[in-house]
Amino acid sequence: MAKQPTIARIWRGRTRPEHADEYEVYNYEAGIKPLIEKALGVQTLREDREDETEFMTISYWEDVESMAHFTGGDPNSIHHLARDGEFLIELPTRIQVLKIRSAHGLTGFGKFVADFR
Repeated sequence: MAKQPTIARIWRGRTRPEHADEYEVYNYEAGIKPLIEKALGVQTLREDREDETEFMTISYWEDVESMAHFTGGDPNSIHHLARDGEFLIELPTRIQVLKIRSAHGLTGFGKFVADFR
């Protein structure tokens, strides 16, 4: 029986527009690829605004215990990438850990994979 996600972990970070494309590639290589190997699923989102670009990463987990194992014990801890200080407007101080209550329609849990390049 396939594992089903019950937890969504949401991280947000903001860059200046002129650094957004470079950060997106860096974040994918240094942060998302390793996360894909641990989480049940990962979504990355991007919103370009006039004065900043916001990135959001949503990872899906079977339970809090499996997420805590990935984070080294505290499921609410943030793991900053080596170059986050160079790219991000400010280092995030928190993440969100949410219980998945329901999903309807195409919510990203299928086999669809998009590549931003």
